[in-house]
Amino acid sequence: MNITTQIKQPIVYEMELFEKKFYESMTSKVALLNRITYYIVNRKGKQMRPMFVFLMAKMVSKGEVNERTYRGACVIELIHTATLVHDDVVDDSNRRRGFFSINALWKNKIAVLVGDYLLSKGLLLSIDHGDFDLLKIISVAVREMSEGELLQIEKARRLDITEAVYYEIIRKKTATLIAACCALGARSVAEDEIQVENMRKFGELIGMAFQIKDDLFDYSEEAIGKPTGIDIKEQKMTLPLIHVLNNCTPKEKSWLINSIKNHNKDKKRVKEVIAFVKDNHGLTYAENKMVEFQQEALQLLNDYPESDYKAALILMVNYVIERKK
Repeated sequence: MNITTQIKQPIVYEMELFEKKFYESMTSKVALLNRITYYIVNRKGKQMRPMFVFLMAKMVSKGEVNERTYRGACVIELIHTATLVHDDVVDDSNRRRGFFSINALWKNKIAVLVGDYLLSKGLLLSIDHGDFDLLKIISVAVREMSEGELLQIEKARRLDITEAVYYEIIRKKTATLIAACCALGARSVAEDEIQVENMRKFGELIGMAFQIKDDLFDYSEEAIGKPTGIDIKEQKMTLPLIHVLNNCTPKEKSWLINSIKNHNKDKKRVKEVIAFVKDNHGLTYAENKMVEFQQEALQLLNDYPESDYKAALILMVNYVIERKK
């Protein structure tokens, strides 16, 4: 049994019902929209976000979920899908999870409109049922994701970004949505603000670890046999690189910055940068940070009694930093 199946084990029923409800939540009277949403539903990814919602709700309530939990999971997935559709337009990307992206098949104009439609469906699903507390959690996440993306664009022009700014970017860009899933799962079954805030924090910490793991893939040879260096080619500032930039001699720093700015298409030079980051403990530093975030997250689960849901969440946390792709 692979690890995702193992994590899903205690929520198999909920996930199946969720998929039906999610598909229903997208329906429209416009045939074109239904064709596109059908296409979206049929190329789903690992569905980590709804899994977080259901596992969290069941752990907090000792096994119960309700209609609010399902709606919350649907809203998160609708809004997440909307942001992905818009991202593909922004990045001019033709592929998503190995399939053609919406903009590749139906052009940018339609993709932007579909994203807007999904966003409004998500908002209305909450409003129609008076789930204003859940809607607030999700709306904050959407605001932060946009801010995170823009903050990254603003800072990317200058390659002297600090570690603190880097954490702020990934907290908003990546971690905030996982945080929202966990807060929402808890909130759908519990009123206790402190508990909801702790679970939000749990999701945020996992999100931070998740992003650092992504950064490390750029240097790892496991998945494809050679380091990709894609982030370097795209001048993306990742934690291993930031750490080394902030801890090397001025001469080395100017060589690194020059390499990334002016020679990022030169394979040999990119290889040299990767080697330099490795030799100067950039990877070790990032790995240690990732484990710190992971451990801090796990501590937040300590007070909950042992259950299949808690075990699955712990498995999920470990999967985040041990995954191979």
